[in-house]
Amino acid sequence: MLGPKNVQRSGRLAGLDGLRALAVIAVVVYHFFPALLPGGFIGVDVFFVISGFLITGLLVSEHTRTGRISLRRFWQRRARRLVPPLIPVILISCSIAFLIGGDVLVGLGAQLLGATTFGYNWVSIANDASYFSVNEPELLRNLWSLAVEEQFYLVWPLLLLAVLLLRRPPVRLAVVTALFIASAFWMGLLYQPGADPTRVYYGSDTHSFGLFAGAALALLLRRPSGHRNELPRLRPWLGGAAVLAIAAFALWLPEDGTATFRGGLVAVSLATAVAIWAGVRGGRFGRLLDSTPLRYLGERSYGIYLWHWPVLVLLQLLWPAASRSGSLLPIGLLAATITLVLAVVSYRWLEVPIRRVGVRGSIRHIGRLWTGTTRRRRLVAAAAALSLLLVGGTTAAVVAAPAQTSAQLRIERGQRAMDAAARAATHAAAAAEAAAQAAATPVLADGPITAIGDSVMLASAPELQATFAGMTVDASVSRGMYSADDILLALKAAGQLQPLVVIGLGTNGPITGDELTNILRILGPDRQLVLVNAYAERDWTDGVNATLSEFAAGNRRVELANWHDTIAGRLDLLAGDHVHPGPIGGQLYADEVRAAADRLAAVPPLSDSSWLLRSPDAPRPPPFR
Repeated sequence: MLGPKNVQRSGRLAGLDGLRALAVIAVVVYHFFPALLPGGFIGVDVFFVISGFLITGLLVSEHTRTGRISLRRFWQRRARRLVPPLIPVILISCSIAFLIGGDVLVGLGAQLLGATTFGYNWVSIANDASYFSVNEPELLRNLWSLAVEEQFYLVWPLLLLAVLLLRRPPVRLAVVTALFIASAFWMGLLYQPGADPTRVYYGSDTHSFGLFAGAALALLLRRPSGHRNELPRLRPWLGGAAVLAIAAFALWLPEDGTATFRGGLVAVSLATAVAIWAGVRGGRFGRLLDSTPLRYLGERSYGIYLWHWPVLVLLQLLWPAASRSGSLLPIGLLAATITLVLAVVSYRWLEVPIRRVGVRGSIRHIGRLWTGTTRRRRLVAAAAALSLLLVGGTTAAVVAAPAQTSAQLRIERGQRAMDAAARAATHAAAAAEAAAQAAATPVLADGPITAIGDSVMLASAPELQATFAGMTVDASVSRGMYSADDILLALKAAGQLQPLVVIGLGTNGPITGDELTNILRILGPDRQLVLVNAYAERDWTDGVNATLSEFAAGNRRVELANWHDTIAGRLDLLAGDHVHPGPIGGQLYADEVRAAADRLAAVPPLSDSSWLLRSPDAPRPPPFR
């Protein structure tokens, strides 16, 4: 067992509040300012390891003292800890969403089902919801991790009872370690590079290894009474190195990359286990993590996590960012302030009282603050009226929810246009060939064109295909620039890559100059390229557009279609997400692509195009206009 020196007077283990604080800071920064901490989502995995460690430690301690585990008491304690702060988050957020209306209400009934049953992750998987979509205002998305933890709390005590029947501690540890390895292996096996990884990220089966890592650590450190040869303390520098490793992962791991799902999140869990070990075994490292600011945030981390995402979604709907992504800064700062205030209120007036004296005791305590029968009655009446109002607002939000978001409607319109074009591909190809033969001096923009894009191009597909008779559009939701190489190589191998290629893949994440250089290498010296820049209220938009502009300026066979400046200030032509265009906006998109293609068609051929195939570091010719 851990000695008393390792436990703070409050009964808390040293360092855990500090780790909670670092975890919730990472998650909040990732959501509020994603460009600053693109891997901040790993904060959830830090929480998982802490939860697995604490819960297993409590259960093992109870079994050591009494020889049994009271499942009813355990589940009651978990419900009393987690449910009361969750209720106001759901009711207040949904009621405000009802007042706002529109896209934020879509799918709210399914979200409430997931939230109230602690099955949010599986409900989202069943409904094909994406954790990584930045264009769907899913109000309660952050509750997926709470669902994973609750499912663990429901099943793990039963499994642990079976594990504790094993007499030898090394065998117990081996069983839990096997569960850790199995979950991690299952995530890596199910993950498909290039596909949306929501299933493997949300799944309790694929994302429980952090919880099992914490459980294994608890079995290591919380030894049964009477056992000697305690595990040694870890040097403070090992704990510091583990925290630095977690910080590096938060800066480096991509949210949808192979490295993340095939080892990255597992490494985060192991680093967290080392940090916990170094903290709870006492010493300077634990005291450092328990510094006042970190402990303050750590104690309120549950409320911060619950509130931060609904606050951000609602605030962005009430205060849409302007055309410059830099305007996200005040939104993020305001959302952080509101989140902290709500978390402090929740901790002071809800979480601590209920944890100490229970729900009924807390109600009686609040009632005693209002002396006099009349005041108590007024308090009860006001509380009842507010509760009815919030329940009514939440119910109305579900009833009033539209079936699809405005963006989904526009994307489906584009998909129907693509499908119709595919069915008429043979006829279109014949017509394009006849038109090319009839023209004395064909213009490149009127010839066969390959267009590859994301959901913005997909929403504009009807107008693109009406503007370019010879265009083949391959567009998909949530597609990024990293996917262009494979698509282009497949088209090139099939002989379907046309002389002019249009690429619009800047909406869903940052891009690099190397990605663009590889695209140009695949196209070769005989094809020209139109790059469509991005308009989206995202932190990375400015960087994406700067990279595209610089690349187009330095390559004679590349032209920029400036969709950003074309649509800026015309938000009425976009869906409620301020990303996807309708018919008029789609025509502006097509017109801008047409203008860029015409500029390329007017460029005289190069006498030597071999520079296109040189390395990215090779000097390029000056911009040609």
